[in-house]
Amino acid sequence: MSDWDTVTVLRKKAPKGSAAKSETVVNHARRQGVPVETTQKYGAGTNKQHVTTKNTAKLDRETEELKHDKIPLDVGKLIMQGRQGKGLSQKDLATKICEKQQVVTDYEAGRGIPNNLILGKIERVIGIKLRGKDRGQPLQPPATA
Repeated sequence: MSDWDTVTVLRKKAPKGSAAKSETVVNHARRQGVPVETTQKYGAGTNKQHVTTKNTAKLDRETEELKHDKIPLDVGKLIMQGRQGKGLSQKDLATKICEKQQVVTDYEAGRGIPNNLILGKIERVIGIKLRGKDRGQPLQPPATA
């Protein structure tokens, strides 16, 4: 048999990937009687990246109850009185304790979140106790051994 006797049949290749999923291909396959299986993916066709859970309302109620502690107003007034007694402005006090002026402002207004390191620095500069039972008392210098 020679090459002239052989016949090569050219056919269109079956669609692959996303082309096989198009609506026209599915309808064409149904017309030909080919079994077609279609499944809907969970959340398909939506642009939701974050799905709300059932406990969203419960979480919302819970987060409203949780708040940071604030500096008590009496401590803020003690800081202000001690600072003014030493003749310092808020900015001067802030530079002495190596913090921003806004930190001193927040502490004096009672908006700051208590930080023992910052309170300790302020205590040493103004010489008044701001923590513990004896708030407002003069700070005792540390005993030297």
